[in-house]
Amino acid sequence: MIEVRERPKVLERALLVGLKYPRQNPSEAEGLLEELKALVETDDIGVAHCQLVKLRRPQPRFLLGKGKVAEIIDMARESECGLIVLDDDLSPAQQRNWEKESGLCVIDRREVILDIFAKRAMTKEAVLQVDLAHLEYSLPRLKRAWTHLSRQRGGGTTQRGEGEAQIEIDQRLVRTRIARLKRELVEVVRRRGVQRKKRLRVPVPTAAIVGYTNAGKSSLLNRLTGSRVLVEDKLFATLDPTTRRLTLPSGSNLLLTDTVGFLRRLPHQLIEAFKATLEETVVSDFLIHVLDISHPEVDLHHTSALEVLKEIGADSSRIITVYNKVDLLDGSKEIRRNHRPTAQSIYISATTGEGFDELRDRIENMIEADIETMEMLIPHDRYDIVSRLHKLGCVKKEESIEEGIYLVGNIPISMTHRLQPYLLNGNETLSRSIKTSKPIT
Repeated sequence: MIEVRERPKVLERALLVGLKYPRQNPSEAEGLLEELKALVETDDIGVAHCQLVKLRRPQPRFLLGKGKVAEIIDMARESECGLIVLDDDLSPAQQRNWEKESGLCVIDRREVILDIFAKRAMTKEAVLQVDLAHLEYSLPRLKRAWTHLSRQRGGGTTQRGEGEAQIEIDQRLVRTRIARLKRELVEVVRRRGVQRKKRLRVPVPTAAIVGYTNAGKSSLLNRLTGSRVLVEDKLFATLDPTTRRLTLPSGSNLLLTDTVGFLRRLPHQLIEAFKATLEETVVSDFLIHVLDISHPEVDLHHTSALEVLKEIGADSSRIITVYNKVDLLDGSKEIRRNHRPTAQSIYISATTGEGFDELRDRIENMIEADIETMEMLIPHDRYDIVSRLHKLGCVKKEESIEEGIYLVGNIPISMTHRLQPYLLNGNETLSRSIKTSKPIT
């Protein structure tokens, strides 16, 4: 069994190191460092100091040059930090070199994100996904001084010391557990597919709320549906997808799903591990992309989210782009200064409700693109069909006559083949006949 020790108290203060590459915009590098600070604070670690380092060329031993490494280590010791966090990926060898040189714990951005996900995973599915990503990240790093694996030793002639043979045993334990987690996740995907098929039997339109972490996705879900999903001013406050039913002013129903937030440099292992969750985004009828307009790097967040959508195969979906948190801006002048408005953009505040009427209208327009108004004559002995259409919010008009139940409704195109025997569209003679029939009293 693999065990990771409790974080020592000395690791409660961290020195953060941001990297600026030659062709990188200075504001982008500073924004990434500020984002790293928010991540570290979300991981309940105090930040003693942030240092932005210009990097001309990555060095194989430490990523940074030896002189700069010595400078950072001295700075960490002066600030009484037990932890150094670099805002870029470190190879296993580079991480070991840093820790050997400094005697401190040294991690990268990816490990911070993995740690946050591990703390915030609640459901069994999310725990499996995070465990898998964490083990795949840890496998080549088993020699690190700041982790510990339970020891196993053979007996008799097979007994060996705790040197390289122990590392081999530890690696085998990790690989075995990775294989088991992958099998369990395959079963999770299978069960989710069964649940999806059940939903498709009652074809309610579906939409997924996507966007950068802390953009206000859960707040939007709560405001639209009246639900009480956890909302915190923290990165990755929620990891598990939450689905709620939304009833629109026209009476139409929609299943709305809140998904895990995106991030620049989101670890590839997490994207792979969370595909079982993110596939809800892929199969939705359309997406609602939420952006924080009050953030100075909102356009970069937009680009990053679209890149993740492309990686999971959801870039061809229809998208409603929503700019949230307009209540934090100083009127329309600041909106124009921070972002160039387009005719397709919707500006809202999940706090005050501003812009929600326009958002609901846009959602209804999306749904109407997938439905068709139809006339039907349902036999009296098939009232189960009438009941289902009412539950879907499809019925616009209903009248009970001698021939059956006359309905006019907005029917999802995916459902029309099941209702084909009862459709009147195209049969104008029968339609006029039914309309002139007397209602049953």
